[in-house]
Amino acid sequence: MLSKVVTMEEILEKFHDNQTIMFGDWHGEFAADDIIDRLVEKDIKGIDAIAVSAGMPDQGVGKLIKAKMVKSLITTHIAYNPIARDQMFAGELDIEFSPQGTFSERIRCGGFGLGGCLTPTGVGTDVEKGKQKLTINGKEYLLELPLHADIALIKATKADTAGNLSFRMNSRAICSNMAFAADLVIAEVEELVELGELGPEEIQVPAPVVDMIYVRTGETRHMCPMWQRLKAKAEGGKE
Repeated sequence: MLSKVVTMEEILEKFHDNQTIMFGDWHGEFAADDIIDRLVEKDIKGIDAIAVSAGMPDQGVGKLIKAKMVKSLITTHIAYNPIARDQMFAGELDIEFSPQGTFSERIRCGGFGLGGCLTPTGVGTDVEKGKQKLTINGKEYLLELPLHADIALIKATKADTAGNLSFRMNSRAICSNMAFAADLVIAEVEELVELGELGPEEIQVPAPVVDMIYVRTGETRHMCPMWQRLKAKAEGGKE
């Protein structure tokens, strides 16, 4: 089986202006940092981003928002990124808010060829504006349409050369759904192993849906920044 491990230059060739890109970085805590930093340098424009949040100004998709490379964002909240808030109020960033469970289900629908999902979440609120509403057995539901992207950019803990991905604890986040909902799937990984070294129980994203693997050369984080801060605080409290 051919190796899917590629260089940064090969990855950067896949990104250009006006693409829809999914980011599986979960508030920037589990981000493809090496690739995102190089995208900032490349300065592509007009990104339609799909991410669970707007990241933070110095983490994840937040770096691209700060650089004004993102024109729209479908997300569940922007609480950790005041720059995204300011851009939204200034009319510089178009944001569609989607409840977190609905957000995940829309991506799953996009990955598995479904026409959308029905949910009562958001009925009677601003969330229902512009959406089709159906009444089934006397209960109202919103039809939420699927989400799909040109590229899914995710970060995994381990990969083998064929492209099977493994995640440490909850760093998997929404990555396994996003990997099915994009035309091109690029994974930045902390550790590369040979084919056969990952056991079946370790594989959360199978190789056939992964197109490119990049082994990060920056800081290796087996613990996300938020956990590092909490760990340091707890250890400090023991002293």
